Amino acid sequence: MPLLLSSTYASGLPDLVSAVAVTPFAEPKLLAYSADTAALLQIPAEFFQRSEAADYLSGKILFDGSQPIAQKYAGHQFGQYNPELGDGRGLLLGDVKAADGKNYDLHLKGAGRTPYSRFGDGRAVLRSSIREFLASEAMYHLGIPTSRALSLVGSTEAVQRETIEQGAMVIRVCPSHIRFGHFEHCFYTGDKDQLQRLLNFTVQQHFPHCLNAENPALAMLQQVVVRTAELISQWQAVGFNHGVMNTDNMSILGLSFDYGPYAFLDDYEPGYICNHSDHSGRYAFDEQPGIGLWNLNALAHALSPLIEVGDLRAALALYEPTLVSHYMALMGKKLGLQRQLATDRALIGQWLALLQQQKQDYTLSFRRLADFSDDAQGSSIRDHMLDLEAFDLWAQLYRARLTEESSTSEERKELMNSVNPLYVLRNYLAQQVIAAAEQGDVAPLHELMGVLQQPYQPQPGKEAFAAPPPDWGKGMNISCSS
Repeated sequence: MPLLLSSTYASGLPDLVSAVAVTPFAEPKLLAYSADTAALLQIPAEFFQRSEAADYLSGKILFDGSQPIAQKYAGHQFGQYNPELGDGRGLLLGDVKAADGKNYDLHLKGAGRTPYSRFGDGRAVLRSSIREFLASEAMYHLGIPTSRALSLVGSTEAVQRETIEQGAMVIRVCPSHIRFGHFEHCFYTGDKDQLQRLLNFTVQQHFPHCLNAENPALAMLQQVVVRTAELISQWQAVGFNHGVMNTDNMSILGLSFDYGPYAFLDDYEPGYICNHSDHSGRYAFDEQPGIGLWNLNALAHALSPLIEVGDLRAALALYEPTLVSHYMALMGKKLGLQRQLATDRALIGQWLALLQQQKQDYTLSFRRLADFSDDAQGSSIRDHMLDLEAFDLWAQLYRARLTEESSTSEERKELMNSVNPLYVLRNYLAQQVIAAAEQGDVAPLHELMGVLQQPYQPQPGKEAFAAPPPDWGKGMNISCSS
């Protein structure tokens, strides 16, 4: 038996869960797994070669100690409070102590109906499952806090979405699945005792360093504010658009969580909307920092029975300076700057404006800029610019700023290429993999997965994955069912 699970969450908060049996696939098939996530969980590689591996990874056979449950929570969806939320298509199988000494939840997505499915079927489709699997691992290898994905299991089961699709399941691995919406549920139902118990559990399990604080609830909130600000600064720096930043999709640990209609930017469009259901642009790329604070306000409101209003405001006031300072440090490194000067904000802003005006690819522009030279021609990126005069004006400012650095051109290039990925999970790449997998070919999935595990290093023979997207693949809009 590869794992022995515990039921820490269900035992600690039994009134916030419902016991639910997995609805298994008749013929599950293991399509892919993450070797390093398996190693983290101390699952031997030979397990995945066993005939019954797909049965375990789809819940047809339960791991020892597993007691599947669906969590109850609520949340603000597109700004409107919805009390009728919870694990509608996923079950928490249990938690396990990993190789790093920490406990991790195993959550099976697509496991069938639960009491919180409302009108849904509780299933996930191959398309959305591939996107979840790839995004989790791609973000991890970019160094961005995220949930992980252990396995992807397919089936012959038909699932109705916009069309008939193939059913699939993913096991998501995460230190905790507690969301902002858990606290909102307790607050809006008026159960202060339940709210306090949820808070106590969360602090004990995930913020133990806050236990000795004068007010552990306040200390935890301060940590959540800082972690969320740092996370979103990383999203903005790498060009990642989450797409559905509802409060029920916000991790209390400050992790990237609940991958649906996400996108990495192609051409730099700060107002880009990746979710075709987001008609108002609430979750556009450049709205994410503000929405992060909006969501933290919703969490703070839910914690108001336990924390004084003045303390709530002081905690929330940590958000903006944390996000700005972290973002500026990241963007400085992306430009090869090891020092931070007061003039850097203008330089970075002018660079981004240049990319926007000239419709330049966000990811590739930073990689090309690493070759910037001290001569008048700048670098190879100049060849990609539509307005050479505008670029040359900015290049003069950049060249002058580089004189303030003590690093050599080689050192600067090394720094820039260590923080500016060459490969990101563009939506058109994911779509090509999905189309192949739906025809029974998972080789492209495995190839793309391998590329994304080394996003900063050029990989011989993989140049196509670093190429600009074709016109049909630019700025794709993705549905919430993704």
